[in-house]
Amino acid sequence: MKKLLALFSIFVIICCGAILKTALVKKSIVIYTSMEEYAVELLQKSLDEKFPKYNVKFVTTSTSNIATKVLEEGPRCEADIVFGLEYAYIEKIIENNLAYDFSGVYDMSVFEDDLAYDNIKDFVIPSCRQGISIIVNNSVLKEKNLPKPQSYLDLTKSIYKGLISMPSPASSGTGYAFYLAMVNMLGEEAALKYFSEFSKNVIQFTTSGSAPVNNLVSKEAGIGIGMISQAVEKISSGQKDLEVIITDEGAAFSTYGSFIVKGKENKSGVLEILDYMYSDFTDECCAKYYPEATFKGKDYVLENFPQNLKYCDMSNNTILKKEDLLKKWNKIN
Repeated sequence: MKKLLALFSIFVIICCGAILKTALVKKSIVIYTSMEEYAVELLQKSLDEKFPKYNVKFVTTSTSNIATKVLEEGPRCEADIVFGLEYAYIEKIIENNLAYDFSGVYDMSVFEDDLAYDNIKDFVIPSCRQGISIIVNNSVLKEKNLPKPQSYLDLTKSIYKGLISMPSPASSGTGYAFYLAMVNMLGEEAALKYFSEFSKNVIQFTTSGSAPVNNLVSKEAGIGIGMISQAVEKISSGQKDLEVIITDEGAAFSTYGSFIVKGKENKSGVLEILDYMYSDFTDECCAKYYPEATFKGKDYVLENFPQNLKYCDMSNNTILKKEDLLKKWNKIN
């Protein structure tokens, strides 16, 4: 009996050791992201299936927080990969030599030119283009007997006081894209005056780009400046009170990409995941959630998504312009 117990104890020790060894062998990869929950879930599921030997962990936070962490910490940053960061922030990271240079590895000509231009094409796998427009909750407006806004200028009307939710340009790529679009449309001085009036109707400037649509769903707001893709996902999931308003001025848009934090390229699994993003995931994710111009010659059709979108002028989307405009934004808000 004692021999049997001794043998059983040895067996348990061997099994525990094998389990521990397996757990230790499974390498962790950390991905920072500012993308919406459904896109993160899709990538998490895909990576778990494609790369079961890696323990892939996501940290979701705002675009500004991600940029700050990478710029301040560099290779010491917890993140190995960043999934879906707004391009102006990525350019600053590249300028500071903190993104892995994969030049010559991928054919970037398959992407639209404004998603794979010279400054970023050796460092960034495009993630998506995200149109931004007015989103409304029709039931909230109906309860208050208010008309739907038909233009961005309508949003300064006093009838919408306390009904609007917009992401802050200081922390959200979505908020900044709308701010830049209005600057390009009206001129800087007139745009700042516009936002001084607009701000009187805003419940709060949210820290994340996804918050305004969530506020519409919860009826905390009746009007939001938000991502068309997120609103469409909610509408397709049953939130029929939501409506995307495409104005004659057009839709603003942001561009997002993924990259490896320099110094992490030699970590097991990191290059494999970037390869997968380039070869399969970007196309899959755009087809499912972000059906706007990303790949040349490829048009996506998604139920409830506006077709033939007209876009605002998004020129001068540089980090220097952004820093200058944010200083001016902070003076009026």
